[in-house]
Amino acid sequence: MNQCVLLNADYTFLNVVNWKRAMCLIAKGKVQVLKHSERIIRTAEGIAIKVPAVMRLIKLIRMLYRNRVPFSKKNILVRDGFKCAYCGNGKERLTIDHIIPKSRGGRTTFENCVSSCKSCNNKKGGRTPSDARMYLKVKAYQPTIAEFLRLKVKRLGINDVLKDFGIY
Repeated sequence: MNQCVLLNADYTFLNVVNWKRAMCLIAKGKVQVLKHSERIIRTAEGIAIKVPAVMRLIKLIRMLYRNRVPFSKKNILVRDGFKCAYCGNGKERLTIDHIIPKSRGGRTTFENCVSSCKSCNNKKGGRTPSDARMYLKVKAYQPTIAEFLRLKVKRLGINDVLKDFGIY
């Protein structure tokens, strides 16, 4: 596991950091290690150090929460699970497709955009899905910040670690 979970002082999820950054935080005395991983790092002097899996900041960082997730291609792909909304294929390179095309007055919002593979996007063209006889497998919606944190934790594979601590 190359990633370490970083929790705030009140045990809320903050971020996932690289193991090198985690070692720097430990050396500076800014974190308390809650759980170590199986990985061991050996220094030049021959000292063996266990890499942390979960760390908690000693001082509380005040978080300013946004009320909505900003629109971006990456956030659309995360919301749709990195799969095409029409065929479900996740192996091809994905693009963003407007459900109601821009040429017909469609806006660039979470409710009107979905991830799509290039072949499905070209097949649909400047038509609506019903005109092209293509149907969406996912629902286009405006996600919340909490949903995005849950999706990120699940994608990184650290869901079980956080459940052990009663966070998620």
